[in-house]
Amino acid sequence: MTTLGEALISLLEAHGVDTVFGIPGVHTVELYRGLARSNIRHVTPRHEQGAGFMADGYARASGKPGVAFVITGPGLTNTITAMGQARADSVPMLVISGVNATPTLGKGLGHLHELPDQRGMMEKVALFSQRVTEAGELPGALAQAFALFSSARPGPVHIEIPTDVMVKSADGIAAMLSNVTPPAPEGAAIASAAKLIGAARRPLILVGGGAKRAEAPLRRLAERLGAPVVQTANARGLLHGHPLCVPASPSLKTVRALMANADLVIAAGTEFGPTDYDGYSDGGFVLPANLIR
Repeated sequence: MTTLGEALISLLEAHGVDTVFGIPGVHTVELYRGLARSNIRHVTPRHEQGAGFMADGYARASGKPGVAFVITGPGLTNTITAMGQARADSVPMLVISGVNATPTLGKGLGHLHELPDQRGMMEKVALFSQRVTEAGELPGALAQAFALFSSARPGPVHIEIPTDVMVKSADGIAAMLSNVTPPAPEGAAIASAAKLIGAARRPLILVGGGAKRAEAPLRRLAERLGAPVVQTANARGLLHGHPLCVPASPSLKTVRALMANADLVIAAGTEFGPTDYDGYSDGGFVLPANLIR
């Protein structure tokens, strides 16, 4: 018999996961039975918060979702800090946790690391939080998470599995894979943007972390237009060493002057958040009127 905990590992492999960060414990031991027989590399930090930040860093560096295994209660709450950062920075992160046995949930019986409503707590920081109560629910939960990572603004997702569900039979379940892609741009909007770009004489490009996987087309666009490229903190490294790269914060007065002097600003993958554009809280950043975003 293949248990749900073992099947989870096979499903993750089917979704392309090659690395998991976590700390084994009584609430996740059933997940590790399958992990030991898989090709997935496991990295053990000293603290669950470390597991979360490792998953975050892995996702930023690789472009693939970072995955963390943590125990219920304080193991999961330790990970919330990293999940909060991942949500703010649109980093794809999948946190899979245990939770106490189904019949005990919400009853205050004093079980190990019990919380009044673990999933309700996680819904406040994760893009969504789902409890798997039957083996057949797991492929769909994972498919929903990976579809979100590839087709929308990513962030942290939480899936929890009760300890009594982890040991249930999962014979015959298979991954639900799909080629979900981001929505295609509207043709008329692209044509309109191209017209504006063609008429611009002093264009400027602003990029944020959402453009991290688009360095090649970004480089081609910048070189075609001869446009300087300003990056937010989360876009650092794009066009590194390139003569069109402006290695300075968008909050600086000189960069603001560059924006003000541009007859067209093209923004990609940036929220225009105050941390990047008004870092000194002087209120001096004004969203450009001549903007393609």
